[in-house]
Parts: sequence; C-alpha cells; structure tokens
Amino acid sequence: MTAIAGNRARLKKPQKAINKFFWKKIAPPLVALAIFLVFWQLICLNPGFKLPGPIETFQETWDPFIINPFFDNGGRDKGLGWQILSSLGRVGLGFSLAAIVGTVLGILIGANRLVYNAVDPIFQVLRTVPPLAWLPISLAAFQQADPSAIFVIFITSIWPIIINTTVGVQQIPQDYINVARVLRLRGAKYFFKVVFPATVPYIFTGLRIGIGLSWLAIVAAEMLVGGVGIGSFIWDAYNTTTETNLSEIIIALIYVGLVGLLLDRLMAFIASKVVAEQK
Repeated sequence: MTAIAGNRARLKKPQKAINKFFWKKIAPPLVALAIFLVFWQLICLNPGFKLPGPIETFQETWDPFIINPFFDNGGRDKGLGWQILSSLGRVGLGFSLAAIVGTVLGILIGANRLVYNAVDPIFQVLRTVPPLAWLPISLAAFQQADPSAIFVIFITSIWPIIINTTVGVQQIPQDYINVARVLRLRGAKYFFKVVFPATVPYIFTGLRIGIGLSWLAIVAAEMLVGGVGIGSFIWDAYNTTTETNLSEIIIALIYVGLVGLLLDRLMAFIASKVVAEQK
C-alpha cells in the first residue's frame, strides 16, 4: 500500500506542475487575446469603422493564406509562408554579418580606451539614423534590391551588438584581469578564459535587441525595394486596397508579429544555454 501511495504522489507532482504552468503562462495570454478579439469585433460593428473584424478577416484569408501558406502561383504571387521565408533569409544573412562584425568590433573597442573615446561619438550619431534613411545610400552603392535590403539589416542591427559588447568588455572585473596577468594568459587563452565568459551575457543582450531590430527593418525595407518578402506583400496589398486586401494586410501583420516573437524567444533560449555554460 505504501508503494502504491508513493507512486500516486509521484504522478501527482508532474500534473500539478503542468496545471501551474497552464494557469500562470498559458491561460492569461489566452484570456487577454479573447478580450482583445471581442473588443476588436465590437468596434467593427460600427458602420463608420472601415477595417474588417476578426471573424471577417479569418473568413477572407482562410483559403489560401491560412490553410495553405505555401502556395506558389509564380512570380510574386506566393503564400505568406514563402514571403516570410524570403524575408527570414535576408534577415539571417544581414544579422549574421552584423553579429560577427559587431562582436569583434565591440571587443576591440572595449579593450582599448583610446579607441573607445575616438569612435564612441561617431557610433552614437550613426545608431540614431532611422533604418530607411540608409536605403537610398545602399541602393546607390549596390544597385540591387537584395543587397540593399541586407545592408539595411546589417547597419540597423550592428549598433546594439557593438555597444553591448563594448560595455561587457569594459565591465570585466579587475580581479579577473589581475588573475590573468598572474597566470600570464595572453592571446586566445586570455580571450576564451576571461574576456568571452565575462562578456557573453552582454553580447547576447545586444544580439537579442539586434534580431528584433532586424525584423523591423526588413519589413520596412522590403516595402520599398519590392520582390518577394512579407514587407513587399503588405505594400502591394495596400496599393491595391480593397476590403479583402485589408484582411490580407491584417493577417500578414499577425504573421510578422508571431515570427518576431519566435525570433526573440529563440535568441533568449540560446542565450540562456550559452550563458549557463559560462557560469
């Protein structure tokens, strides 16, 4: 009997954990979403309100944009799945370049006070330039849509990576530096034993900010450079505005928001694993 009671107690613990997780993490967002959808639908009952309600939006976009997001009729007539993947490809390339260059520059700048004093005012000016303000420069330089959009991603996301990495290097405890001197750690050993472990939380903070800015910038850039991509899809739908196209724009915005959330959570998950390994 004691063994049976013990087994029941062990079975109840995972169930309690699942229930706790549901009521704390799942239920509140679902309730908030339901309230938002009801509020949205009620507003759309007003005859003067021109946007479609949630019911109308899902009815008009269910086939094919929701049920078949990967349809391909040739040219730019593609489902939102392909549009998102095309945008993610540009973001992946531009953000990867920014991550590599930004991390290296941040470490070099943070390690040398003279260099930091020289370039910090310049970086502070450049990082305040809106992403789309770089687009005419990139179009003039590259003469093509894809490289121009990738450059906008790069130049938008690199600043938080550089700044956070620089701060991380500058915040290395003096005790760590003193121990490295005593042990005569230099070059690669000093980097992997002291600099990287102390700086990695700051690096991933910059990367997490940068990936969010990348996704924001690509949508805006694609609205102007055209081609296949979620930004171009939204802009094309707007330029041929009908009631149905408004529903398509809304569902595209939902896709954009969900992908942005997934990117942020993915970067946070990777950061939690890497930072934990460095502790």
